[in-house]
Amino acid sequence: MDQLFEIARKTFDTPEFRGITFIESEAKSIINRVPGGALPFDWTINPYRGCSHACVYCFARPTHTFLDMNAGRDFESKIVVKVNAPDVLRRELAAKRWKGDHIAMGTNTDPYQRAEGRYKLMRGILEALVDYRNPFSILTKGTLILRDVDLLQRAAEVTTVSAAFSIGTLDETVWRETEPGTPHPKARIDAIRTLTEAGIPAGVLMAPILPGISDRPVQLRELVEAAIDAGATHVSPILLHLRPGVREEFLPWLEEAHPDLVPRYLEMYRQPYGPKALRESLGRRVSSMVSAAGGIRRSAEPARRFSRRDRDRPPEPRDEQLRLL
Repeated sequence: MDQLFEIARKTFDTPEFRGITFIESEAKSIINRVPGGALPFDWTINPYRGCSHACVYCFARPTHTFLDMNAGRDFESKIVVKVNAPDVLRRELAAKRWKGDHIAMGTNTDPYQRAEGRYKLMRGILEALVDYRNPFSILTKGTLILRDVDLLQRAAEVTTVSAAFSIGTLDETVWRETEPGTPHPKARIDAIRTLTEAGIPAGVLMAPILPGISDRPVQLRELVEAAIDAGATHVSPILLHLRPGVREEFLPWLEEAHPDLVPRYLEMYRQPYGPKALRESLGRRVSSMVSAAGGIRRSAEPARRFSRRDRDRPPEPRDEQLRLL
């Protein structure tokens, strides 16, 4: 659990921030261990809590209740900003106990949500990770990540780096009703192309797929083909999860937007995860579509892993001829 010390609350009278309160806080630590061991990474960094993307299905919504705020409108409009995140990160990376493990970002709330455009915490975070040659990955819906292509390229020269965009659909209607605060999904596809052309492995997490809303074959195929065409280094579907705390926010939205689907969802989601057979079927369908679209582009060879003995040594210069190829 984060130890946060609030120092100020701010609002900004600009269109993109209207109605949002930023709770500026200092964090005691910034590298957090992921509990449970069920995910393919053990450590994460989340410079923000709450998210202005306002996705109706967001699995991170319940985490706002730990701060005595609600998982609904508070999660979307009261954004905690860990203003000292880059400085704390440098201190933790320098500690002898830190072993240079992979750090995943974007695993809770999006590090490239709108607040990042003002606070610019990710640039300081990336600079620290580059300086310490620490491997990392970023999951985002935010095209603002393109601002930091220069740092991502520097990181890729000294350690293992990857990015992924969460894109559940290219369907305009579904996007507008389920992710009202996010960049257009086609802009995210364009961002994948930009990153891969810059030498940064970038893939697509097709997430979440909403049964009866975004799971029609034509919808899935459109997204898969766009991702492959953009050079995505992986394409992986995830069926909607409805954990406690998310369920209570999602089902009222569903009842208003798609009342005909409510009985189906109540039957499917007696547990947080959809039926295993449906999840497996979705995986097979998408895998077949990926193959039909030409398959995945092979990502670049990863850089040498972090070593405490040489973390202060500058990266070796690359052969200039290779840059011209």
